[in-house]
Amino acid sequence: MSTDIAAADPVAERIVHGTCPHDCPDTCAMLITVKDGVATKVRGDPDHPTTQGVLCTKVSRYLERTYSPDRVLYPMRRVGGKGPGQGSFERIGWDEALDIVSAKLKAIAAVDAQGVMPYAYSGTLGLVHNFGMPRRFFHKLGASQPERVLCATAGRMGYNTVIGAQIGTDITHFAESRLIILWGTNPITSNLHLWTRIAEARRNGARVIAIDPYRSQSAEKADWHLAPLPGTDGALAFGIMHVLIRDGLLDRDYVDNHTLGFEALAQRAATFTPEVVAGITGLSADDIEQLAYQYGAERASAIRVNFGLQRHAGGGNAVRAIACLPALTGAWREAAGGVLLDNAGSHAVDLAALDGRHLLPDPAHPPRSVNMAQIGRALNELNDPPIQAMFVYASNPMAVAPNNMLLRQGFLRPDLFTVVHEIFLTDTCDYADIVLPATTQLEQFDVHRPYGTLYTMLNQQAIVPLGEACSNAELFRRLAVRMGYDDDCFKQSDEEVARQAHDMTAPVNATLDFDALKRNGWQRLDVAERYAPFANGNFPTPSGKCEFESASAAKQGWSAVPEFIPPRESSLGNPELAKQFPLMLLTPPARHYLNSSFSSIKSLVKEVGDPWVEIHADDAAARGISDGARVRVFNQRGAFTVNARVNTKVRPGVLVAPSIWWQKESADGENSNAVTSDGLTDIGRGATYYDTAVEIALHFH
Repeated sequence: MSTDIAAADPVAERIVHGTCPHDCPDTCAMLITVKDGVATKVRGDPDHPTTQGVLCTKVSRYLERTYSPDRVLYPMRRVGGKGPGQGSFERIGWDEALDIVSAKLKAIAAVDAQGVMPYAYSGTLGLVHNFGMPRRFFHKLGASQPERVLCATAGRMGYNTVIGAQIGTDITHFAESRLIILWGTNPITSNLHLWTRIAEARRNGARVIAIDPYRSQSAEKADWHLAPLPGTDGALAFGIMHVLIRDGLLDRDYVDNHTLGFEALAQRAATFTPEVVAGITGLSADDIEQLAYQYGAERASAIRVNFGLQRHAGGGNAVRAIACLPALTGAWREAAGGVLLDNAGSHAVDLAALDGRHLLPDPAHPPRSVNMAQIGRALNELNDPPIQAMFVYASNPMAVAPNNMLLRQGFLRPDLFTVVHEIFLTDTCDYADIVLPATTQLEQFDVHRPYGTLYTMLNQQAIVPLGEACSNAELFRRLAVRMGYDDDCFKQSDEEVARQAHDMTAPVNATLDFDALKRNGWQRLDVAERYAPFANGNFPTPSGKCEFESASAAKQGWSAVPEFIPPRESSLGNPELAKQFPLMLLTPPARHYLNSSFSSIKSLVKEVGDPWVEIHADDAAARGISDGARVRVFNQRGAFTVNARVNTKVRPGVLVAPSIWWQKESADGENSNAVTSDGLTDIGRGATYYDTAVEIALHFH
């Protein structure tokens, strides 16, 4: 029930428009060459203004992903025990698999459907296969609802208190910026097509400043790299504000006419002198002064702030503080100025039509929410009712969820029934009772809302699904039949779901033509070519202004004005813990990995090599650690063992362990999430991966 692919000539060579479905702001337009029913080439669409014909190393290997001999192609049932190296799987038919799963779900729902926990995140970001049919199914069932907080919630909610929506600078215009601040981001790895604009800006004379505790590939290419301690970005933003206000480096007209709460913000910033901020961040007071002066002197200044820096106890407020800066200097007046967290709010998607929330058994009293960052706690502690079934799709929690030593205990519960819909036998499959074969992007139809660009994107199905694989949407259609759900929404095809995915009353969709989208693969939102959303104010906040002081934030129990909250596991937040575990651990993505989605591609695994941790030479010397030594990184939650890379790319007091390797690809069967914190952020109850205190020592076999 996906597309009319079967009607296409199976012999003639053809080009199919595709879209990268993965968790990246670029959301690249792809062209797939198909011959004799087989995809033979995947390349970037040269006509797409963002992609410009270039795909990242990961997605350029998509054929290897689709045609991998390691694909799961048939339903399977566990025989024997759960856990790595335990038991085995036997092939079963789809009818038997659906009967087993539906019978279990019916039995649980007969008592309390909240005993079923769906767990899905960003394995695909498609509106059909992530937001559509799967969510309809679990709404109809009345299952527990996942709080999807692993990546971005704190930053987005914090940003929205200031700006009003997830709207920021168009990445296209970064090429015209005169000053670019890369704040907690490494676009060479995670936002490649922004980096091409930054490189163009540099060729035109722009200055690039990187703020990151780690000298990443992007930071190495910047004109200036500042390395604050993790989780102190909010204090640094207040330090910049302090200097801007103290020395009159403000656009007073913009502040007076288009902002709310300046006096309250100025009062908060007054205590963050460069000297105070230096003591918090580990930077020098002179560097903080210079950073503020350079930013205040150039109105065409663009800040790219990313989600990594909000993964700590004060992450939401850190993003709030940074989001205040462009309004102080009037940078929003310029298309090449402002700040970009993400641009998902520029799109107008009809989520209610997609996810079927009206199907809830009692919409006035929705089911409980279970925080995905604390799934280990939930599996071990919830008892009203306990989670009796986990249904995992578009995610690999055993690899990606924090504090996964606790999660393992939950997955090993003998009374827990676990279903995993997957492309490969991931770490999570090691604990599954039933594994169902999923499709790759080349085998399904979908429509996408990029969170980094201003284009609606469409993915045509290029090939027939391999083996007996089926898409997320098709799986839940089949299950809906088994469960006796006869609502019309479960009978819709992928294209019918996609056609109702957008709010057609929204001005940005005024020119959206779905038939043209099918033909071309992408279409720009109906916004000005020179997109400067807040040049004249008009913020989508309650006041219509940039809200330095937010009544809506106060109503939710947050500070009305942004505040600095130190990391929970730092010397500032917990001095006693920091004495025991004095190093802060960061786990940014390895260049050729994206979450855990590409850890199964053999050529990428070979290029990336074995997992490692980077440590500053001074910290290494104090512990007798030499370059290449086998080390153990540990804290009160767990430990993992990797090789050490001793250098000065990471600042003292910090470890960097690129991620995410599957546990089964690691020598000791663990990855960095053995030690990461499952505490939550100040705003949005988000994950705090980077608020993790550890120690490191030589590993002796």
